[in-house]
Amino acid sequence: MVKDNYPPAIFLMGPTASGKSKLAVQLAQTLNGEIISVDSALVFRGMDIGTAKPTLADRGGIPHHLIDILDPRESFSTGQFKNKALALMEEICQRGRLPILVGGTMLYFNALNNGLAELPEADAAVRAKLDAELISLGKEALHQRLANIDPESAARIHPNDPQRIQRALEVYEITGKPLTAYFAEVQQAIPYRIIKLIVAPKERKTLHDIIASRFHHMLEQGLIEEVEMLVNRGDLTEKMPSIRAVGYRQVWAYLHGDYDEATMIDKGIIATRQLAKRQFTWLRRETDALHLDTNMPDLVDFALAMINNRINNKFNSA
Repeated sequence: MVKDNYPPAIFLMGPTASGKSKLAVQLAQTLNGEIISVDSALVFRGMDIGTAKPTLADRGGIPHHLIDILDPRESFSTGQFKNKALALMEEICQRGRLPILVGGTMLYFNALNNGLAELPEADAAVRAKLDAELISLGKEALHQRLANIDPESAARIHPNDPQRIQRALEVYEITGKPLTAYFAEVQQAIPYRIIKLIVAPKERKTLHDIIASRFHHMLEQGLIEEVEMLVNRGDLTEKMPSIRAVGYRQVWAYLHGDYDEATMIDKGIIATRQLAKRQFTWLRRETDALHLDTNMPDLVDFALAMINNRINNKFNSA
């Protein structure tokens, strides 16, 4: 099957707070689409406010997949996401509808678009050793170690992302092979004509202002109370992926007395802006994507025109 005959699928990407979710619903309503969430936090039940999870009303009658599928105690790997997303895309196409994948977890988009390396299973002993070293040496020291053995991975992984730093070091300690070498071996084409859209405000300051305003709104909605419910469960820790999500880990630390409320708010806003910066770093690699300004008055019509042009001309951007 030649690529021009592959079914189309939309990748709607962008930094946090850029308006992706609303636009995705508007596109799906017009294009007979279904939405697949590409977000590592929206998978967790009971984490609604801090993830800006779209309410049932926000979803506009459009099916949304990969939302509320896990308890916060569970984990969700990139490989699990890829397998579930591909299965859902096939099911959506079989129903005669258009898959619209929307979110800001760029690692997930990358796995779908470029394939995923077959990495070794986690080793409990190695992970325990790295956990102890993270506490005793700090994330900066582990990031420097990674830079010494795998400069490319170190450049790709932010020093403030100890989970991915530890995973890269774990792979090396288990196999003696750097993570970059595994990624270099991946060659896998997704069987869809991918139409990539990136939505973001034209000015970075505009996004920063939106992020600050949204974080304050989350607090007004009850973010502290939402995290307090997670704390009171007693079976969750700050090391779990769910609690490490931006916003949640800052409120979690505040509730444990690590700092006062004003400091928590500052840290939550700063962490969200840092997340957006990392997302922009990933998005700059998407040189074949179509760019949309969040604040353009005819955003939906403009996006639809771009999509229809790609579909009708059978132009493959992947």
